[in-house]
Amino acid sequence: MDIRQAFLDYFASKGHTIYESAPLVPDDASLLFTNAGMVPFKNIFTGEVPAPEPPRAASCQTCIRAGGKHNDLENVGHTARHHTFFEMLGNFSFGDYFKEEAIAYAWEFVTDVLELPEERLWVTVHESDDEAEEIWARYIARDRILRMGDKDNFWQMGDTGPCGPCSEIFYDQGEERFGGPEDYLGGDGDRFLEIWNLVFMQYERDASGNLTPLPKPSIDTGMGLERVVAVKEGKPSNYDTELFMPIIREVERVVGRPYEYESGASYRVIADHLRSTTFLLAQGVNFSNEGRGYVLRRILRRAVRHGYMLGLREPFMHKLVKVLVEIMGDHYTYLKEKQSAVEQMMALEEERFFATIAAGIELFEKELANTETLFSGAVAFKLYDTYGFPLDLTQDMLKERGLEVDIAEFERLMQQQRERAKAAWKGSGDARIEGDFKALIEEFGHNTFVGYDQLRAESRVLAVMNDGFARVTCLEPGQRGWVMLDVTPFYAESGGQTGDVGSLKVMEGDDVVAEVVDTKRFFDLNLSEVVVKTKLCENDLVEAVVDTARHEIAKHHSATHLLHSALRQILGDHVTQAGSLVEADRLRFDFSHPKPLTSAEIAAVERWVNEIVERGVAGEVEEMDIASAKAKGAMALFGEKYGEKVRVVSFGERSIELCGGTHVHNTAEIGIFLITKESGVSAGVRRIEAVCGHAAYELVTSMRTTLAQITHELKAKEPLQGVARLQEQLKQLKSEIRELQKGKKADIKTETIGDTVVVVEEVDAGDIKQMIDDLKNAHEKVAVMLFQKRGEKVLIAAGQKGTPLKAGAWVKEIAPVLGGGGGGRDDFAQAGGKRPEAIGEAKAKALEYLKRTLG
Repeated sequence: MDIRQAFLDYFASKGHTIYESAPLVPDDASLLFTNAGMVPFKNIFTGEVPAPEPPRAASCQTCIRAGGKHNDLENVGHTARHHTFFEMLGNFSFGDYFKEEAIAYAWEFVTDVLELPEERLWVTVHESDDEAEEIWARYIARDRILRMGDKDNFWQMGDTGPCGPCSEIFYDQGEERFGGPEDYLGGDGDRFLEIWNLVFMQYERDASGNLTPLPKPSIDTGMGLERVVAVKEGKPSNYDTELFMPIIREVERVVGRPYEYESGASYRVIADHLRSTTFLLAQGVNFSNEGRGYVLRRILRRAVRHGYMLGLREPFMHKLVKVLVEIMGDHYTYLKEKQSAVEQMMALEEERFFATIAAGIELFEKELANTETLFSGAVAFKLYDTYGFPLDLTQDMLKERGLEVDIAEFERLMQQQRERAKAAWKGSGDARIEGDFKALIEEFGHNTFVGYDQLRAESRVLAVMNDGFARVTCLEPGQRGWVMLDVTPFYAESGGQTGDVGSLKVMEGDDVVAEVVDTKRFFDLNLSEVVVKTKLCENDLVEAVVDTARHEIAKHHSATHLLHSALRQILGDHVTQAGSLVEADRLRFDFSHPKPLTSAEIAAVERWVNEIVERGVAGEVEEMDIASAKAKGAMALFGEKYGEKVRVVSFGERSIELCGGTHVHNTAEIGIFLITKESGVSAGVRRIEAVCGHAAYELVTSMRTTLAQITHELKAKEPLQGVARLQEQLKQLKSEIRELQKGKKADIKTETIGDTVVVVEEVDAGDIKQMIDDLKNAHEKVAVMLFQKRGEKVLIAAGQKGTPLKAGAWVKEIAPVLGGGGGGRDDFAQAGGKRPEAIGEAKAKALEYLKRTLG
C-alpha cells in the first residue's frame, strides 16, 4: 500500500488543496531546516498573509531534525523511531473546519483507508478539552480516551501567538511484544505508539500568558509516515520496513557481513543518514564549515565513521544513493535527476574524511588511554581542526564509553582560532522583515508588474511605508521608505536578478518625486524602496521610470542562461545551478561540479557562449503549465515557487529554462561574453564570474590600457619578449645571490632530544629550505624549524626525517603565534607570519611541541 499517496488522495477527496513538499531549507530566517509539516504554512497561521482559497490543505512534507533546538542526531540508530530525515503527513484548516471534522477525517482515514483494527486504537485529549472528548466518544469507547496535561497535549508555536490543545491517536503494538514498566498509555515505552497528532489552534497567548479565543480557530495535524508504514507492516521498528531495509541490505553487501538488529546500530545510522544527506544535496545544500552546510557535513561524517567501525576503509555512502533513489525517486522525481551529481559530491566529501579518519581515531584512542572522566578539550579541538572530526562526532565516540569532553577548553580554543582568523561567523545575513503585509494584500490585493513589456508606467501610489515597513500617509523630502504602486514596471529582486532602480516622476514634466533605490518582493507584493525628493503621499499619481541599467541587467541574465547550458554541454549533465547573481555590470553563477575547471574548459565554455551570441539567436518567452514546460525540456530550479502557469525563456534549442526574470530579445544584444574568474565556493560547488555588454567593453578597454602601460614600462614592442628578458635577468641575479650565500653559511646550532637531532633557530639570511635539506641529508633522525625575518614579515619552514613528527601539523601549531598560517607535507612545510617581534615566543613553543611529540 502506498500510504503517502493514499493520504494525499483521501484529503483531496475532502476538498483539500494538495501541496508539494516545500524545500528542506525554509523561507524562514529563524529555522535551520523545515522540521514540521506546518512550517510552509506558518505565515498563514500567524496571520501574516491571508488564507488560501480553499482554506484547507494537505501535504507530505520532508523534514530534517539535525541541528538547533530540534536535534534527533544522537538518538538515531539507537531507538526504533528517531530519524534525522522523515516525512510528515498533514492536513490543515485555516479558519475553515475545526475539531469535529478533523477528528472525523482522522478516524475515517485510520480505520477505513489504513484499515487499522479499532481495538488497537487509543486516544488522548487535553485535560480541559471536554469538546474533543465528546466528539471522540462517537467513534471510540470512553475508557479508551485518556486526558493528559499541558506537557503532552498542549501545543504552542512560541512563547506568544497561536496555540491550543491537541489530541493524539495511539496504536497498541501489543503486550506480547512490549511488557516493560513504561509500556502503558502515557509511558515512555514503545507499546503504545503515537501515530497522529491533531492540534486545535483555538487561542492566542499574549506576553502575560493570557489565552484569548481566536475568532477563526485552525487545524494543524501531523502523522509520521515512517511510523505508519511500520504499523501497517507489523514491524516493531521503523528501520525494519520497506523504507529502510533495502538500504540496510545494500550496506550488508558492501560490508560483507549480515545485519542483526541488536548489534546493528551502525547499519541503521548509515541508512538514516543516507536519506538526509541525499535529500539535502539534491535540494542544493552543499558541504561547508558553517550553517546548514556544516550540519550536512556532520551527518555524512558521522555515517562514514560508523562505516569505519564496520570495517570499511574507502568511500561507500555514494554507492548507496541508487538504492534510495529506487525507493523514493518515483515520488520525489528530482532525486533521479540529481542522482549523478549527488553521488559525485558525496564521494568527494567521503574521500576528504577517509584521508584523515585513521590518524584522527589513532589520536583519539591515544588520549582515551589517559582519560579518566573528562576528555581533553585540546585534543577534541585538534580532532576538529586538523582531522575534520566535528565535535559531536567526538562526543558520540565518548558517549559509547560513558565519557564527556571538556567543552570549556574546546570552546576557548575555538574562540582563539576565530580571533586569529578574524572570521567569526556572523550568521546568514537574513533579517526577518516585520510588516503588516497581510493588511496590504487584503486591502489592495497583489499589484501588477508590467515591466516585461515597458520601462515606464503611469501609476498610483497605493500605500506608503517608512523604512521599518510601518504604514504612513506621506514621506517627507529626505526620508527613506517603501511604496506600493498599483501598476509597476520595476522588477523585484528574484531568481538572482537584482531589483530595479529608477525614479518616480510627476505626471507631466521631468521633476523627480523620489529615487527608486531597490525593488523587492514580500509575500508576492512588489514594493520599491525610495528616497524622497519632494513630498510623496498615498494616492499620488506618478510616472514610474526604470533606469536604463535594466538593459545591461537583461544582457547579463540571458548570458547566465547561456553559461548554464554551456557548462552542462562541456562538463556534463551533473551540472546544476547552486546560486546566481545578476547585476548591470557583472554576473556570478554557482554550480555543482567536483573539481576546478581547467584553462581549456574555461576557454571552451567562454567560446560556446560567444558562438551563440554571434549567431544572433532570437529569444522566446512563453507561458504554459509546469508539465508542458518540463516536456519542452525546460530546466527548473529546486526550491523556486512556480504557479499554475510558468514562464519559459528559450534561445533556440540551446537554452530553455523556467525564469521570471528579464532578458534580451536576441543573443546578439549580449555583445562579447568574458569569464573573469573561476573559483570554489564549497566542496563540490564552483563559481564563475563574468561580464558582457558594456561591462565587457569597459574590461577590454581597461586591459588594453594596462597592456600599453606594461609595454611602455618594459621598453619592448612585444611585452612577452620584455618579460622573458626580465626573467633571464632575475635568474642570473638569483644565481649570483646563491654564490654569495655559499660563502656566508649560517652557523646553525643543534641539540638532541633522545636520538633525534633538533634545530629551532632564527637565521638572518640564506635559503632556509636548502638549509633544512642540508640538515636532513646530514642526519638520520632530524627535526628542524627555521625562522627568517623578511621586512615586516616572518618566513617559517620546518622539516623532519625519521621521526613521528609531522612537519605540516608542527607549522600549523606555531604559525598562529606569529599571526600567520600555513602547512604542508609531513616531511616539509612552510608558512608566513606578520609578527616578527614574536619569534622568541614561537621558538619556545616550537621546542615545547618537539618535546611533547618526540618525548
